[in-house]
Formats: sequence, C-alpha cells, structure tokens
Amino acid sequence: MDKPRTETVYFSVKGQVVIPRRLRRDFGIEQGTRAIVYRDGERIVLRPMTLQHYRSMRGSLKGRGALKALMADRRRERDL
Repeated sequence: MDKPRTETVYFSVKGQVVIPRRLRRDFGIEQGTRAIVYRDGERIVLRPMTLQHYRSMRGSLKGRGALKALMADRRRERDL
C-alpha cells in the first residue's frame, strides 16, 4: 500500500477550501459534485457524493426493512 501523501490547504474567509487536483482526480470530483460534511471526533470528514459513492451504497439497506418503514411513513402522511 502506498504511503499516504499529505498536502496543506488553506481556508478562505468564507471557510472555503480548495481540494488539490490530484485528490479531485482520484475521487472523480468534478464541478458541481456534492459532498457530505460531518464531524468525527476531532476530524472534519468530507465525503464526495460521486458515482463511486452511490455504487458503494448499493444494497447497503437490503434486509433492514428500510422500504417497509418508508412505505409506512408515506401511508401515515396520506392519512393526515
């Protein structure tokens, strides 16, 4: 496994940061790509929502009753 390469980035006045080109290319990030951002302990995690991300999620809720729960919620909303 390759040794992780670190790079320094800077935050703008608005809190914006530029993701280095190499990482954008590696993760398939293009203009308009959305990302989720969350806190993980002392870290800020930024996860791009690319085609790779959606493919990795495929089947992750299988067997958990997620569809049944969604349909039940929709029925409750219609009954209101």
